[in-house]
Amino acid sequence: MTVAEAGLSGKSYALLADGTTLTIRPAGPGDYEPVRRLHEEMSPDNLYFRFFTASKASAEREAGRVCLDDIPGVVALVGLLDAELAGLASYELVSGTATAEVALAVADGKHRRGIATLLLEHLVTLARARGVKAFVAEILPDNYDVLHVLSDSGLAMRRRSGNGVVELSMPVPRLAALGEASAYLDAVAGRDMRADAASLQPLLNPRSVAVIGTGRRPGSVGRMILLNIRDAGFGGALYAVNPHGAGVEGIRCVPSVAELPEAPDLAVVTVPAGHVVEVARKCGDRGVRALAVITAGLTTAQESGLLQAARRGGMRLAGPASCGVAVPGAGLVATTAASHPAPGRTGLVAQSGGVGTALLEQFSRLGIGISSFASVGAELDISGTDMLLWWEADNTTELALLHMESFGNPRWFARTARRVSAKFPVLTVHAGRSAPGQRAAASHTAAAAAPLLTRQALFEQAGIIAAPSFGEMLDAAALMASQPVPAGNVVGIVSNGGGAGVLAADACAEADLVVAVTGAQARSRLGEILPAEASLDGPVDTTAAVSAEAFGAALRIVADDGVDAVIAVVVQRVSADLLPVLTAGRLPVPAAAVVLDQPETVRLLPGQGTGPAVPAYAYPEAPARALARAARYGSWRSRPASTVPELTGLRAADARSVVDSFLAGMPGGGWLSGEGGDSLLRCYGIAMVEFRRAADADAAVKAAAELGGHVAIKADVPGLLHKSAAGAVQLDLHGAGEVRAAMGRLQGVFGAAMSGVLVEPMIAGGVETIVGVVQEPVFGPVVVFGLGGIDTNALGDHAARLAPLTGADADDLIHCLRASPALLGHDGRAPADIGALRDLLLRVSRLADDLPEVAELDLNPVIARADGVVAVDARIRVTSRRLADPFLRQLPG
Repeated sequence: MTVAEAGLSGKSYALLADGTTLTIRPAGPGDYEPVRRLHEEMSPDNLYFRFFTASKASAEREAGRVCLDDIPGVVALVGLLDAELAGLASYELVSGTATAEVALAVADGKHRRGIATLLLEHLVTLARARGVKAFVAEILPDNYDVLHVLSDSGLAMRRRSGNGVVELSMPVPRLAALGEASAYLDAVAGRDMRADAASLQPLLNPRSVAVIGTGRRPGSVGRMILLNIRDAGFGGALYAVNPHGAGVEGIRCVPSVAELPEAPDLAVVTVPAGHVVEVARKCGDRGVRALAVITAGLTTAQESGLLQAARRGGMRLAGPASCGVAVPGAGLVATTAASHPAPGRTGLVAQSGGVGTALLEQFSRLGIGISSFASVGAELDISGTDMLLWWEADNTTELALLHMESFGNPRWFARTARRVSAKFPVLTVHAGRSAPGQRAAASHTAAAAAPLLTRQALFEQAGIIAAPSFGEMLDAAALMASQPVPAGNVVGIVSNGGGAGVLAADACAEADLVVAVTGAQARSRLGEILPAEASLDGPVDTTAAVSAEAFGAALRIVADDGVDAVIAVVVQRVSADLLPVLTAGRLPVPAAAVVLDQPETVRLLPGQGTGPAVPAYAYPEAPARALARAARYGSWRSRPASTVPELTGLRAADARSVVDSFLAGMPGGGWLSGEGGDSLLRCYGIAMVEFRRAADADAAVKAAAELGGHVAIKADVPGLLHKSAAGAVQLDLHGAGEVRAAMGRLQGVFGAAMSGVLVEPMIAGGVETIVGVVQEPVFGPVVVFGLGGIDTNALGDHAARLAPLTGADADDLIHCLRASPALLGHDGRAPADIGALRDLLLRVSRLADDLPEVAELDLNPVIARADGVVAVDARIRVTSRRLADPFLRQLPG
């Protein structure tokens, strides 16, 4: 395996603890002198710690070992800061084993920046890809720096002391067993959050800003952003760059980046597309630390040049095609938006500049304050994941909203989003759901939009609240920015018009909310304050004759009647002014209002005193859907954490041999034979129906008798995948006569193309399901479950989850189907063996994660019965392609 196949390109970039960029690449002959100097220039103590001797000759030997000697089993990575060697990490295989001795070295003066730790992470990825099972090291007991690096890495560690050294053994974690690797990945994630937040400081908390390309024309984009920054009260230094050097309304202007009086933290670039790369290079040379590139329309080559300029200069990049960044609390509004957002606790990120501008305008209209905003445009560098990491660390954000059309590293995004969603709600919209939408998204972002089913799986596993439209996302944002998360899905409704209450009840039922029935005590209290004509059962209809005071009291009574949320439905023109009572105090549960005769689709009614703002909607469907989404999120957040379970009876090494043997004979990959697929599945304890291969009618009759006489026959035709659709399956055969007749029919259809048949016992009863896996090129292995059989695609009742599955993920797959009642038992039918079905899903997930070469796996049908589950047919396609490590810390580029 090459370095690139392991997830590393020939050269990669990653963030150190202080947010600066480390360049990482394999060591080569040209590194001999720098490696030798790095060791020679070590202090005597550090040299002794590394080699157990203070002899300078050790430096020459080490440089030769990692750079020149081409020793089998030696892998070395160098880390560069500003093209200068800063660190070295290597391992050397112990002869005849899958164990490697690891060594780390950092240049004096560059310690405590995370260099050794970052190089170690990349070394772990390479070692895992090359089959190394464990690292070992011998370290002097007082070499505290290296001991801390290894102990804090997250790697499991066995430690033994003797002969004056500390002997360490560290298993290389398998990504397939995230339960095993979770401590390591948690440690990596913690370092990633801190490093990412530090790297975004110049972008989102800059001390100085330069706008490049301000232009002399009033209303130009650069000029607009410059004045927005000034008018928002930015307290740092602000500069304009314009080749004419003319000041802009008193703001200092210089003709070039090189002539800036200081290196600004942030440069906002608005020059024409043909000049962007050159400007970015000059920014890097000047010491700029972050770029927001507003310019759109760059070619692929220009985008590549821009990213390389950012990497070479150690700059983080938002854009191109960004509409800017904003942190209102710091007085930074470097955007093209006409309105200046208020400071607050909602974080926004948008890929589209137009959508980003619209979000800012809508949030300004609603009065929802912003903690920080970034428009990431083409997402060459900074992504939604980066912003989630920033919000996780900023101690300000309490609600996040993302509008993303593509994902850079979905598995790392999912892991990050799951962690962040456990702290506060994360909202998004399903952008690019339709085929035209996906084409537009791909054209717009130059990245493939994720398939809807896969994207939905990601959102559900990560606890992300996903709305199908921009409007519904805003509806949910208005609710969650102002109200707490409901504890359940029971909703009380109070209206001043019966028909309006009915509309709200219908909307709640359609959103899978439960409309509360008023309790006896609450009925009694309501009867004392409402007109005699009022309906008290629930929804509560106060009638139009209600006073504002009585309506407010009724709302409080219903909110205290065991409900999880309340909806107040008001028609303003038929009653006294009821709106002030909606925000007069804090209710014990979340509240939303429907004002049927308001012009706005959604607005926030300002809170009074200690009361929070209350979202008011023009239509009852909007708060019902928003509350339903919030309730599902609350349920997700409150359930116990689930892990990837340990499975028994696995023979992973045997499975690896099956795949390797197949690829040795067919290097390009292909479909496993029936016997090969059966052998692979049994390595993971996956039960396939028993079968016999038969070459002719006599052999088929014999096989049928051995299998009990009631059988199915399937034609074995090379290259034929969908057997039922092609007429290659004969079912429900009894006795020799029917078997011979079926063989005649198959031979008549397929002739010499048929190499034989597979004879299987008929499986009666049960529910036909499909269990499958696809190695999605962006998301990695995805497990699909649904109704199976010949009509599986037509039925369209499928769900998906990203592997590896936790126990909760497997349960969700089973229960989220429309047809799940058929599995759980209904109309007097016995339920299927849900435990066995759950176990099958977990085993298929483990297989897919262990063997990324398995590109497709279809078990269809899988018969789920009360006495267990059995796969009747299997199709498995194997490829030589391996997926890169999705959890490796590295920047694009």
